Amino acid sequence: MELHEKVLEILRRLKREYPNPKTALNFKTPFELLVATMLSAQTTDVHINKVTDILFRKYRSISDYADAPAEAFQKEVSSVNFYKTKAKNIQGAARMIIGRFHSEVPKTMEELISLPGVARKTANIVLSNAYGLHEGIAVDTHVKRVAFRLGITKNEDPVKIEKDLMAITPEREWGNVSHLLIFHGRKICQAKKPQHQECVLYDICPSNNI
Repeated sequence: MELHEKVLEILRRLKREYPNPKTALNFKTPFELLVATMLSAQTTDVHINKVTDILFRKYRSISDYADAPAEAFQKEVSSVNFYKTKAKNIQGAARMIIGRFHSEVPKTMEELISLPGVARKTANIVLSNAYGLHEGIAVDTHVKRVAFRLGITKNEDPVKIEKDLMAITPEREWGNVSHLLIFHGRKICQAKKPQHQECVLYDICPSNNI
């Protein structure tokens, strides 16, 4: 099976298992999604949603984030890993969005990654989920692991993995492939012990002898 065909088959099966592929992060505005995504690195989405449930009720506008006292804002997110750096980046991004982008979260990859603390993964998540724009594919630890096990990439660097996936995935599916691989990675293709007996991709996975 050619890689393009394999990806289409993977997507077909995973869509049947996970019929509503979208981010698990709660948000109402593009900036809220940006904040949630920036906080989510090395922290579960479940925990981030608990933190942002309180945060989003207190901070209503981008200016609220930009103007908040640094120590107070750090305290608001102190239960998150690397909270000091993340808080600093969020406030820096808020100020840059106000000053450079007229208080609108940018809609291009180039502009988004110019914000402090924002790399391609975060930018892809915001573009896809907030704006329905697909300039690439978000690669997190689940995507990296599942794609490698499925044999659709041989790379371990997220940027190279993204390029591999973009080359073999129809552009219309760029927004879905990341969510589907993440859901499957969390539920079935786990890091320590993949659940082969429950995996709908078992017969086409070269890693089924793990």
